[in-house]
Amino acid sequence: MKHDKSKHINKYIKLGQNIRHYRKLKKLSQEELAFSISSARNYIGCIERAEKAPSLALIFDIADVLGCKVNDLLKNL
Repeated sequence: MKHDKSKHINKYIKLGQNIRHYRKLKKLSQEELAFSISSARNYIGCIERAEKAPSLALIFDIADVLGCKVNDLLKNL
């Protein structure tokens, strides 16, 4: 089944904003976050700009590195 990200674009925008917020609180660059989750820096940028939709597993990994709960990243979606 093909995923239609455009249907939920505002949720992905908020998710990206939340990830950026917690990343900056942790004083991590996109590159440092990407390295910590075995991903590419440009992929983190795409997630933060809502250009890419991360998997649930990746959201769990990001939350672990940022020291927050998945609920924090999904807040106000």
